[in-house]
Amino acid sequence: MSLELFYWSLLEKNKPFNSNIIHLGCALNQKGFHVILFDISSPTHSIPEGIEFIRGDIRHLSDVEKAFQDADVTCVFHIASYGMSGREQLNRSLIEEVNVGGTDNILQVCRRRGVPRLVYTSTFNVIFGGQVIRNGDESLPYLPLHLHPDHYSRTKSIAEKKVLEASGTTLVRSDGVLRTCALRPAGIYGPGEQRHLPRIVSYIERGLFKFVYGDPRSLVEFVHVDNLVQAHILASEALKADKGHIASGQPYFISDGRPVNNFEFFRPLVEGLGYTFPSVRLPLTLIYCFAFLTEMVHFILGRLYNFQPFLTRTEVYKTGVTHYFSLDKAKKELGYEAQPFDLQDVIDWFKAHGHGRSSGNRDSKCLVWDGLMVFLLAMAVLTWLPPSAVLSL
Repeated sequence: MSLELFYWSLLEKNKPFNSNIIHLGCALNQKGFHVILFDISSPTHSIPEGIEFIRGDIRHLSDVEKAFQDADVTCVFHIASYGMSGREQLNRSLIEEVNVGGTDNILQVCRRRGVPRLVYTSTFNVIFGGQVIRNGDESLPYLPLHLHPDHYSRTKSIAEKKVLEASGTTLVRSDGVLRTCALRPAGIYGPGEQRHLPRIVSYIERGLFKFVYGDPRSLVEFVHVDNLVQAHILASEALKADKGHIASGQPYFISDGRPVNNFEFFRPLVEGLGYTFPSVRLPLTLIYCFAFLTEMVHFILGRLYNFQPFLTRTEVYKTGVTHYFSLDKAKKELGYEAQPFDLQDVIDWFKAHGHGRSSGNRDSKCLVWDGLMVFLLAMAVLTWLPPSAVLSL
């Protein structure tokens, strides 16, 4: 029986083990593969029989190597990353160590141990940096590194290039070569997703979701975790000889294939948890200034109090500027077909975990944060207004 090995790295100790890795692990396990999960954090729930967990840090080459000991590894799913959202985006050194250094470690061990296939989870962001993209495809060039508005996107671009350039390199312990490909998913959602949805729900429950922003006609994309799991498995198969190694060295955009306004996408979640969807719409440039000021405050005060920024500049672009991509290449070469999903399973998951409207009052900490947000928004307004208008106030 061949062994499937894949990686995840969550470097915030208080964060739970992300369910996305469990979804992929269980899907592989059901296909009869022996699965090893490698992460710095232990699973919060029991994992099915046939799935093994190894604790380790992707930044340490020795930790990565121990996951391969006494194992006949046929494929690595490298889905480790750091700095995707919130205050994580502002930790430049850790982002570099995980996204670039960790990828170097995995590539090195794959070559040493004779692993024939590697599927890398990348991101839309290697192409997107705030510019409008409609139905883009994989022929689009990488965004120049100096134009990336955040360190996460820049390092993911560097890592993806390393992975794709490694395709076709000779393996040390066999006569074969390493075959690699990269998946570029849209924003991931699904029950138990831990990167974005808990933060969004916390804002809703604390009364901070008071406005939307940008053009109501702007469109972005999302991908349900089950569609993303399907794409990973198809990509690993498309790296095999019987598929002509068709995916070797190739990137693929992956989404649900339904461009939608970011805020309208989350309307069912807001209303499904019993809250009122905001009617106030603010200009994108104003919110971008607000996000910039928030980042500056975090830069100054972050060492004393590592608060969660309400929004970062990258998040403003990702949620308010149109960017969506064609699935034609993934359909043709991988056989990918996005299945229809909505947010009902997400709503049910949050309700089952005690979320939803309640009559309780917010605590003083939330009120302090509300006050800080109002202050920063006011400062953003003053920054956004022309000097003559500010002087007349």
